Amino acid sequence: MDKELIINSSSAEIDIALLEDKFLVELHKEKNNNNYSVGDVYLGRVKKIIPGLNASFVNIGYEKDAFLHYFDLGPQIKSLYKFINIVQSSGSGQFSLEKFKLESNIEKTGKISQVLSTNQQILVQIAKEPISTKGPRISSELSFAGRFLVLVPFSNRISISQKIKSIEERNRLKRLIRSIKPNNFGVIIRTVAENVRVADLDTDMKDLIEKWNNLTKKLASAKAPQKVFSELDLTTALLRDLLNESFNNIYVDSPVLYEDVKSYIGTFAHQKIDIVKLYKGKKPIFESFGIDKQIKSSFGKTVTIKSGIYLVIEHTEALHVIDVNSGHKINKENSQETNALEVNLEAATEIARQLRLRDMGGIIVVDFIDMHEAKNRKALYQKIKDEMAKDHAKHTVLPPSKFGLIQITRQRVRPEMNIEILEKCPVCDGSGKIKPSIIFTDEIEKNIKYLLHDQNEPQLTLSLHPYLCAYLTKGLFSIQKKWYLKFKKWIKIRSMPSYHFLEYHFFDKNNDEIKM
Repeated sequence: MDKELIINSSSAEIDIALLEDKFLVELHKEKNNNNYSVGDVYLGRVKKIIPGLNASFVNIGYEKDAFLHYFDLGPQIKSLYKFINIVQSSGSGQFSLEKFKLESNIEKTGKISQVLSTNQQILVQIAKEPISTKGPRISSELSFAGRFLVLVPFSNRISISQKIKSIEERNRLKRLIRSIKPNNFGVIIRTVAENVRVADLDTDMKDLIEKWNNLTKKLASAKAPQKVFSELDLTTALLRDLLNESFNNIYVDSPVLYEDVKSYIGTFAHQKIDIVKLYKGKKPIFESFGIDKQIKSSFGKTVTIKSGIYLVIEHTEALHVIDVNSGHKINKENSQETNALEVNLEAATEIARQLRLRDMGGIIVVDFIDMHEAKNRKALYQKIKDEMAKDHAKHTVLPPSKFGLIQITRQRVRPEMNIEILEKCPVCDGSGKIKPSIIFTDEIEKNIKYLLHDQNEPQLTLSLHPYLCAYLTKGLFSIQKKWYLKFKKWIKIRSMPSYHFLEYHFFDKNNDEIKM
């Protein structure tokens, strides 16, 4: 399978698209000012204990208090609390966890009021980012993910990914980790560690221990609420978790981010550095790779598949509902049962892609076309399970019910990707009436004058429909040249086929849109 990562960077956010055989399967957006990412560790303060929920609310600096359930405390919460007190009382941050004496585990069926108290300081990690009106979901069972290993402080347990099937390899990895693992640190061995050399595992282990030591140093002088450890940004986290031999190219349109990505990959896969390429095309990177077009066709209430099948996707507060429709894909030579099976199997592939693409979480109910034969229902169930196996998020797929419904639960740790594809008409601005086209260029000229003279923009790029681009640039004495003579600055004009006829936008020297 041909895998490519396309990274579009701007001053406000970074958009990351994962392509499999040129087909968009994942889309991630990372805002540059996101301070509450999954994996970040905070020194928080308990605000309120809720015995009825067996949970507490913790102030970590976000506008909404974070939610901490008893089951997310971790068995070694007493050791963690003792460690915080020792480090903060010493003030140096040099205290070693290897020499620390662990406390006894808390009971699995205990009460949170027996463990935490109001105003107590506690070290917590973001498990789920703020979504809608809810604050972050947090855990005090800390873990630090590396390329091959996950480090778990206050534990001595070694666990191995169930996807590593070979008994010999599992024993080899467990033996190697036991020889390099410090005391009081548990380790989870990730799937990508299979057949990896001990030197690479040791390097990964040392990097994770260094992260813990840096956290300890910062904790010594920290005052709640305060961040004491920041997880990798989304770009490098995706590279850490997804990068494998099947990746062919990583395209980045920012020189700074290009160097960062190359440097990061060089730390664990030096032989893969050449797949990182700096995009220098004239078109925006997402348009050049056809991603913009795929986004427009893949989001929204109705999603049409090439064969004519279409899905209707409805979002509610409690769950997501997907209805499968055959459209005009009907083979008259086949029976109704055969046609239903073909439609359902093709729809299953697109549904699994949609769940990844939109990062839909919670309960998903899929209404496939009814099939009467048990073997066909079994084939559909196997197909959806095989397609969902490509998904890295934790999920469960239940067999078809007697009503033909398949229920899926999927873990969500970030807000759902929701892109509004129904746009306000750029010609009438939603009013239903348009300005006379004869004054269209006058309007653009007024905006140019305002941006250059009043806003002091050093460089402008005007993006508009190809017909209008030709109208402004063609000819010996084009309008573009007249603007140059009038404003003493060259206005770059860019053709955008995806724009409506009278739609236009201005961009600054960093290629960020200027809001008018």
